[in-house]
Amino acid sequence: MFFAPTILFLTSEGHNPHILCMSTGNAEGVGNVRKEELYRACAVLKIPLQQVKILDHPDLQDGFNNQWDHKLLSTIIEDEIKMWDIDSLITFDKFGVSGHPNHRAVHHGICMLLSDNSKRNIEAWELISTNILRKYSGPVDIWLSILCSLSNPGRQMYCIPNSLPRKSYCAMAEHESQWIWFRKLFVLFSNYTYMNTLRKINF
Repeated sequence: MFFAPTILFLTSEGHNPHILCMSTGNAEGVGNVRKEELYRACAVLKIPLQQVKILDHPDLQDGFNNQWDHKLLSTIIEDEIKMWDIDSLITFDKFGVSGHPNHRAVHHGICMLLSDNSKRNIEAWELISTNILRKYSGPVDIWLSILCSLSNPGRQMYCIPNSLPRKSYCAMAEHESQWIWFRKLFVLFSNYTYMNTLRKINF
């Protein structure tokens, strides 16, 4: 729903992305269904199954009222970095695009990880949340995002246009349990379908 332009760009450039999903999304009791849907969506985006990991940790359950421990998130992410020799992380910013507390917690978990001096060799980038007008401006927002990224000194921000927006739509359509009318409209009109703007997380 949010990161498809970045994933498509990385795979097209020959990078080897891994997807780490912190929850099955079981807030409505359909976690096992949503887990399989995510695997299918990743297949559409050309991410091999063995590079997709979906957690079902008892302390990281989906829900607006479930607070996730930042230290636990940091530890889990560090273990994955070591296992796969990861050199870059891409995550939500502190607002989490939709304001979902689980999205925001992942951001803070990565910030906690980066605050350790020994982790300075890991780069981390956050997906910038936009206001509601820009969020639903579709491809129109590409030009403003490009200008913002070019005006940012030191290459601390990148705008990644999506050359295959239909792929984003097809990937989201694999989430049949969530594929209801307003999410179809979201994918059609959301600027996150047509591009991602990433900002480097610095400490």
